[in-house]
Amino acid sequence: MKAVIQLTEAEEARALPILLRGPAGTILPNRTYVLEEEAVAELRKSGIRFAALSYESSAPHLEGAGSGERV
Repeated sequence: MKAVIQLTEAEEARALPILLRGPAGTILPNRTYVLEEEAVAELRKSGIRFAALSYESSAPHLEGAGSGERV
C-alpha cells in the first residue's frame, strides 16, 4: 500500500535520513511524498509527524471494464 504524506519543513529535516535509507518513494512539490507503507511506519516509529493526504489500497483493481459496463 502506498501513502501520500506532507511534512512541515522541520519534520522533513528530521525525516530525510529515514527517507533516504528506506524504500524508494516519490518526491512531489511542497514537501509531499508518495511512500510505501513500510516507510510511513518507520516515520511513525521515529515520532515524525505528518499529514496523511491519501492512501492507495493494495486490493485488486478491475481493469478493462468501464464503470457500469457489462462484462
